[in-house]
Amino acid sequence: MARTTLRFLLLVMLLPLSSVAQQGSIAKRPLFRDPVFDGAADPVVIWNKKEKKWFMFYTNRRAKAEGLDGVRWVHGTRIGIAESIDGGATWSYRDTADIQYRPVGNYTHWAPEIIEHASIYHMYLTYVPGVFSDWQHPRDIIHLTSTDLLHWKYESTLKLASDRVIDACVFRMPDQSWRMYYNNERDSKSIYYADSKDLYHWTDGAKVIGDRAGEGPKVFRWKDTYWMVVDNWKGLGIYTSNDLKNWKREENNILQAPGTGEDDGVIGGHPDVVVSGDRAYIFYFTHPGRLPGVTADTYEQRRSTLHVTELFYKDGVISCDRDKPVKIDLKVVGKK
Repeated sequence: MARTTLRFLLLVMLLPLSSVAQQGSIAKRPLFRDPVFDGAADPVVIWNKKEKKWFMFYTNRRAKAEGLDGVRWVHGTRIGIAESIDGGATWSYRDTADIQYRPVGNYTHWAPEIIEHASIYHMYLTYVPGVFSDWQHPRDIIHLTSTDLLHWKYESTLKLASDRVIDACVFRMPDQSWRMYYNNERDSKSIYYADSKDLYHWTDGAKVIGDRAGEGPKVFRWKDTYWMVVDNWKGLGIYTSNDLKNWKREENNILQAPGTGEDDGVIGGHPDVVVSGDRAYIFYFTHPGRLPGVTADTYEQRRSTLHVTELFYKDGVISCDRDKPVKIDLKVVGKK
């Protein structure tokens, strides 16, 4: 009996940590609801070095606001912040980001991308110059910087492919330069890129994905492969690449089939991905009230909530099980 036990213990010691036990706490479901407007969407997660906690930034759509026609409730938004002290399992509301860029009286902030480099945080934010009832208006991607993730200084407005660009994602290239992927709405909602050596000066590139319309691109490296996740409004499309320029699409979308959890019975949208050690987590949002056959446009259809699930890799393909409890303990290493 003693010899058998010893062999078992030796075998366990040789297994990868993730095979022995998944560390962390079970993530709350849903993960987060905004207490101001109940319209949290487009999450991005980053480590706050100074405060030693995780921050999650999100577009705060005005779901609770009344008397707003068309899509005015999706405009006039500011960026919300939630924080986590337990590795991403639970989140509490922190504040609204203090973004010092308001050249007109009415303005809209959407879909932040945030990275840290050399102790400076860089935000690439979609800016709309007004509050509108339809989608037919200009939008830019602006660059802001911060030292504390709370107060943001305007640096520039990027010159990109058109006057209607949204949803930046910035990724560090193998040569240590930077590549931004974004949605060019003027070209059938295709994904374009731009390059920079210093995060301040950008040279626009060309289209990299146009096989189907999409937005909210998110690029990450995991399992020795470059991946891009794109919101196709029918779940999330998955692409792979060896060179970060030529992308091949997986056959199936993820987060297309409804889940069974609270507020998770609809498609998942506009994600962020955090790689933590050998594991990867996808943060996404849902409109719980937009069930099949529902045509109403009330608070219940407008409200949105944030969720997280773990990604799994097998035979070169990414998948997830949104109904499986998620044990999470985010590590700083591996985040962008």
